[in-house]
Amino acid sequence: MKRKSRASAKLGFIGEIRTPYDEKNCPRFADESLNDEARIILFPEFQPGLKDLEKFNYIYVLFYLDRPHKECSLIAHPPMAKGLEVGVFASCSPTRPNPIGLSIVRLKKIQNNELITSAIDAYDHTPLLDIKPYFKHGDCKPGANNGWIGTKT
Repeated sequence: MKRKSRASAKLGFIGEIRTPYDEKNCPRFADESLNDEARIILFPEFQPGLKDLEKFNYIYVLFYLDRPHKECSLIAHPPMAKGLEVGVFASCSPTRPNPIGLSIVRLKKIQNNELITSAIDAYDHTPLLDIKPYFKHGDCKPGANNGWIGTKT
């Protein structure tokens, strides 16, 4: 059987993420306990897509990791598990085949085309790909575990 060639996709940015973070002080995860806030600014033409989003407490934010630290590797070394080696798809490493970030943040308020959220693990001026609502009934999985966290090396 002949293998199909890899497909490519065109994605467009819908806005940008404004944070107090740069390459030196960005948190590893979106941490609601931080006092920092993020501003997610949609381009004006996407503002109608925010209708009823304010009814949600949390949202998913997908963004383009436009400032990778190093070349993509399929093996990651998670900082929370010294000495452990895992596949990039079993990690949250920012060096990925497709540099897409995903965070869940608390939605604090919406003002026109601007969302104010809890802290997000993105650099200032990070390009925004998408926003999705976090649904309690479908997104909170009772059987979830922590995978390799806490395993011995």
